[in-house]
Amino acid sequence: MIKELLSSRRFAPLFWSQFCSALNDNVLKNALVIMLLYGVATEEGAPLVTLAGAVFIFPFFVLSALGGELADKLVKMTVARRLKFAEIFAACFAAAGFYMHSIPLLFVALALFGIIAALFGPVKYAILPDQLSVSELSTGNALVEGATFLAILIGTVAGALLVAGASHMGWICLAVVGLSILSWAFAARIPVTQPSAPDLLITTNPWTSTISLLKTLYAEPRLWDGMIIVSWFWMVGAIVLSLLPALVKGGVGGTEGVVTICLAVFAIGIAAGSLFAAQLSHVRPNLALVPIGAIVMGIVGLDLAWAIGSTVHGTDVTAAAFTTSFAGVRMLADFFLFAFGGGLFVVPSFAAVQAWSAPSERARVIAAGNVLQAAFMVVGSLLVAGLQAVGLPVAWIFFGLAAASFGSVWFVLNKWGREGVRDFGALLFRALFRVEVRGMENLPPAGTRMLIAPNHVSLVDGPLLHATLPIDASFAVDTGISKAWWAKPFLKLIKHYTMDPSKPLAARDLIKLVASGEPVVIFPEGRITVSGSLMKVYDGTAMIADKADAVVVPVRIEGAQRSRLSYLKNGEIKRSWFPKVTITILPQVKLSIDPALKGKIRRNAAGAALQDVMIDAVVKNAMLDHTLFEALAHAHRDRDTGKPIIEDALGTKLTYRKMILGAQVLSRKLEHGTIAGENVGVLLPNSAGVAVVFMALQTIGRVPAMLNFSAGPVNVLAAMQAAQVKTVLTSKAFIEKGKLDKLVAAIAGQARVVYLEDVRAGIGSLDKVRGLLAGSAPRVARKADDAAVILFTSGSEGTPKGVVLSHRNILANAAQALARVDANANDKVFNVLPVFHSFGLTGGMMMPMLAGIPIFMYPSPLHYRIVPELIYQTGATILFGTDTFLTGYARSAHAYDFRTLRLVIAGAEAVKDRTRQIYMERYGIRILEGYGVTETAPVLAMNTPMANRPGTVGRLSPLMEARLDPVPGIEEGGRLSVRGPNVMLGYLRAENPGVLEPLAGGWHDTGDIVAIDAAGFIAIKGRAKRFAKIAGEMVSLSAVEAMAATLWPQAMSVAVSIPDARKGERIVLLTTQKDAERSAMQRQAKTVGASELAVPADIRVVGNVPLLGSGKTDYVGATKLAKELATPAEPVQQQEVAEHEVA
Repeated sequence: MIKELLSSRRFAPLFWSQFCSALNDNVLKNALVIMLLYGVATEEGAPLVTLAGAVFIFPFFVLSALGGELADKLVKMTVARRLKFAEIFAACFAAAGFYMHSIPLLFVALALFGIIAALFGPVKYAILPDQLSVSELSTGNALVEGATFLAILIGTVAGALLVAGASHMGWICLAVVGLSILSWAFAARIPVTQPSAPDLLITTNPWTSTISLLKTLYAEPRLWDGMIIVSWFWMVGAIVLSLLPALVKGGVGGTEGVVTICLAVFAIGIAAGSLFAAQLSHVRPNLALVPIGAIVMGIVGLDLAWAIGSTVHGTDVTAAAFTTSFAGVRMLADFFLFAFGGGLFVVPSFAAVQAWSAPSERARVIAAGNVLQAAFMVVGSLLVAGLQAVGLPVAWIFFGLAAASFGSVWFVLNKWGREGVRDFGALLFRALFRVEVRGMENLPPAGTRMLIAPNHVSLVDGPLLHATLPIDASFAVDTGISKAWWAKPFLKLIKHYTMDPSKPLAARDLIKLVASGEPVVIFPEGRITVSGSLMKVYDGTAMIADKADAVVVPVRIEGAQRSRLSYLKNGEIKRSWFPKVTITILPQVKLSIDPALKGKIRRNAAGAALQDVMIDAVVKNAMLDHTLFEALAHAHRDRDTGKPIIEDALGTKLTYRKMILGAQVLSRKLEHGTIAGENVGVLLPNSAGVAVVFMALQTIGRVPAMLNFSAGPVNVLAAMQAAQVKTVLTSKAFIEKGKLDKLVAAIAGQARVVYLEDVRAGIGSLDKVRGLLAGSAPRVARKADDAAVILFTSGSEGTPKGVVLSHRNILANAAQALARVDANANDKVFNVLPVFHSFGLTGGMMMPMLAGIPIFMYPSPLHYRIVPELIYQTGATILFGTDTFLTGYARSAHAYDFRTLRLVIAGAEAVKDRTRQIYMERYGIRILEGYGVTETAPVLAMNTPMANRPGTVGRLSPLMEARLDPVPGIEEGGRLSVRGPNVMLGYLRAENPGVLEPLAGGWHDTGDIVAIDAAGFIAIKGRAKRFAKIAGEMVSLSAVEAMAATLWPQAMSVAVSIPDARKGERIVLLTTQKDAERSAMQRQAKTVGASELAVPADIRVVGNVPLLGSGKTDYVGATKLAKELATPAEPVQQQEVAEHEVA
């Protein structure tokens, strides 16, 4: 931040103008002091030095108020530029005085410099809050304070050197005039700001103006106390600087060089303390540093007094001798630490006063502070002079300063105790949890009606937010929590209101509070999560935002759930005593609620809207700007519980560490013969090995092209051509067991085939060492929007197309799914869906892998007897499948096999009512139906435990947009297009190999006809291509299949349309039901109210309906079969045919 400020026009011109001006002031004062003491007025030197100090400081008493009024009324840049221009003429008076050795002229110049400094002070400190944010204010003040003391140091030394023993005054004249010109030049570049109070009347009587300002400041206790604290620092600084010459000469016996060394160390200490205070004041001025700084000053002051009292007086002690002695080093260290404490003390104090002051009167507040500071410095100097006059040793004066510093601790804690405790908490949290706050710019301006809604993951969430939020917000606290003994001390320090979620009337006070513009923090979940995911959101929180007409500011707390103060248990997440915590403030949201809704219905709608806001916040805060390998490394750091993250039917078990190591080792072998960004074919079954191969390609920047080995040689070669695959990775054992020799032979004619057994044989000890040294960073850098994987459409309706998904697409879809479904490391995903299928890749492998959820990979979903037994043996809790596969498992499973399953999520095809019924009645499991397409990586919508509506595929995934385009002949719904972070980069086609076809405007046309209800639930009517146009009417083939499924629930049926000379098209139903009759379909159509046109013209009984390897219906194959079996000349009837086996 320091570099940014010093290079920005918002701050740099003011900084350098102030530095040159302060340097010029001190050059002039100290040059004049040297002339008075050793020059033309040696005999009266001491009184004249005192008079010079009075001449310079007197204008601060009289003109500071005027300076404040001018700065508030006029454009601050204009005032600063004109004052600095006037300073050039004052410098000319000084130059003339030096040149002519005229003491009167020099006193006039000094008075002019004092006048300009008094008028400029309010301007410079009032400009800072106009140009800097609250989080930058402490740094800006630290730089100004540090530069001021460095200017004092340099000016003291330079002023003495330029006049001491000089035969002419040319250099000193050049210095004061040159510095004044530089100060004016920098001031001219200060940005223009609007006047804070353009209608302000200037008070002509300076005394009246000063007294009025002081009274106004006194009326604001917080500002008055702040200026007292700041003035105390300047008094202490003035006393120390005034005592330095006497201390060095009388206590140490040192020369002028020792005085310079001590002054330099003191100035550097102030600068270091100021910058350190700025470093610890990221969000706002850290008031916890103020009492800490005073304590440091007190402790170090005591040691300094002890060191001074015990130092043996020497004679003409040089700087070199002083800095090499123990007593000298001790005193220098004490001076540095004392000044360091002063920097900690003053920077947050003054920055807080600036931030708290109303912009319209900020300059006048600072002007009143300048008067107080001048008064404190004068009183302090007079007090020290009196003590020295009565012979009190310097050591005792420093002892008194130390004791007074301890007294200032009491004053600060008494006045700013709550703020100090809050900022001390921020310091503590930053030290222990390395707390990082993001999105400060998203907080609405003060006075906005806002409800701050964070997720709730640990007991420390409330204190964390209280300490780190840059605004003073009230907290809504559950009644039960407010009565807990451990919460009571914390609640005494914050503004809070107790709230019982079960009593709606208790929210009235909070509604009034939010409506008044008071920011309020409410945890919408009402309790700490026990799953690690977002839990239910109480409607009461949403009702408060709705009735108060307030915006909701979502806040995400990440990392605290891993601490020992969360409710998650060992094994559910990777625990740590002090994990890194990130707090992200997201943009404000206004709850979208239908104005027509009233009463309980409106309350429920508001709750649902807030739930969506909280879910969207999860995805917005997800790490979508990473690559998949970087996300894997992050999961290893934060989610590795020590369990194997992936295992398979071969007995292979891999932890995160082993997987990353295996990927790094294998990657060095796979990079030979390929280049970064190249598409590399992967022909492997579900296993731990395919996960390692996939991540090995990711770390070297290759793009896996997942080939569907069940699609047949023609489709696989078409897919390879589309993606320009030149290398295919596979396994000899897999080829042999899968009887894929013909497929591999076809592939070998088009690409290089690499067998992993051969690769593994070539891996030696050196490769493993190199893999270990590679760590968890990807070996080739890639971007989040680069291609991460290529999947291929199923080919159910034509030639497969390559679907290019980016790293962001996969990570976004994983985050979208996890935001809706609660899962943690205590779960286990049983993945039978092949990874060449997007459901199997993202849902079955990548999502759980990145979330720390163990996975069991099984190579075939068709083993209906084996899969249920393995689910029982592995204790799997989450199963993904299609209706076809789930039906097959239900026919074979024992009633106890699925005892551990708690989430069964189905997609790829519609779930039949009979399947739902079987799973609920026999196993007590509710099937959650989802909807996805390869192009959306794949989850587009999903029912969840908290939002489930049978007959639909759930609600749209978070952060996705939907558009329904009208379709002629379809009255309800339309053709669905979607857009969102999970939507693919584009297509690759065999007709145009290797050329990416991006989506227009990011919209993907799903080709599905859907209806979306008021609550956002999506009901699929069918594919646009799955409608038959019969006699001018559109008939859904999916609806025909649904009637057949209801009529014959044990059978598999597929409806297709074929050309018809008379009606344009006719429907043919292929079914495995042996006694299927058209008359039964006619009766079912009447029962459900379907049109007669929806009754198939032809019903054919087959042994098996055509299926793809993913479990989806092969509509291309089904249409081909229907054309073979049906002839236009035949009458409409039911016919028996021989069984047709389909791979």
